[in-house]
Amino acid sequence: MNADSNAASVFKGIALFTPGGGLIYCIDRKKQERWHVHLCAALRDILNLPEPPHFLVPCYAATVDRWLIPQTQQLQMVAEASPLVLRYQTLLNAVFDTGDLVWQPSRLPEGLCDAVVLSAYRKQFPQLWEPHDLVVRYEAAEPYAHLHQELPVAPLEHSPLLSARGYVLRLFVSGHSIATERTLQALHRVLEQSLSHPYTLKVIDVSQHPEQAELDQVSATPTLVKVYPQPVRRIVGDLDNVDQLLRIFGPDR
Repeated sequence: MNADSNAASVFKGIALFTPGGGLIYCIDRKKQERWHVHLCAALRDILNLPEPPHFLVPCYAATVDRWLIPQTQQLQMVAEASPLVLRYQTLLNAVFDTGDLVWQPSRLPEGLCDAVVLSAYRKQFPQLWEPHDLVVRYEAAEPYAHLHQELPVAPLEHSPLLSARGYVLRLFVSGHSIATERTLQALHRVLEQSLSHPYTLKVIDVSQHPEQAELDQVSATPTLVKVYPQPVRRIVGDLDNVDQLLRIFGPDR
C-alpha cells in the first residue's frame, strides 16, 4: 500500500449501540470533532426519544482510530469497545472495513455501567431496549453545524411541564460535595423568591457527563445556563450574587 492510499485510510470511527442491538456510527476522516453527542441526538430523532440518550456513552460505545506514523508513513490502528458491545466485533469490522481486527475492551469507571444504574435508564428510554434492525451511518452535509444549536429548545416549547412562559435551566457541577449542596440550596432559594414564571432545573455532573458539558461549552463549575427562552445566557462561578444571577433572565422575569 503506497503513501497516498495510506493517507486515504486515516480516519476515526465512532459507533454507538442501543441495548437492543441497534447501531449508529460515523466515520470522521478529518479527526477534528468528538461525535458522541451528535450520534445521541440522531438516536433521539430516529427513535423519538424524550432527549438524547447520553448515558449510552461510554457504556455502549466503540471507537477505532487509524493514523500514520510521520517518520515511516506506516498505518497504525487501535480499536476499543465497551465490554457490553464487544460481541458486535464482526459488525464493527464490517461497517468500518477493518478486516478481522480484534477489538480491545475499553476501561470504564467502576459502577458506571452497573445493571442497577442502567435499569433506571430503561424506564426512561424503553425504546432503546426494543430490538431494532437499525444500522445507520450518520453523515451531515455540513458536519456539526446544525447540532451545535441548543437541541432541547424546540421540543421543550411544547412540553406540558412548562407554561407558555417558563425557563429551562441547567446547572453544571463537579461531583457531589458540601459545596455543591450549598450551591443548589442557594440557587433554589433565589429562583423560588425571584422568578414569576415556572422553571425546570437539571443538575449535570460534568465528571459523569462530559459530553453534555462539551455541548453546552462549559469549561468551569459551577455554571448555570439558561437554555430557554433564547438567547442562551450563562453565569459562571459566583451564584451567591443575586443581582448578577438574575441578569441572565432579563428584565421580564
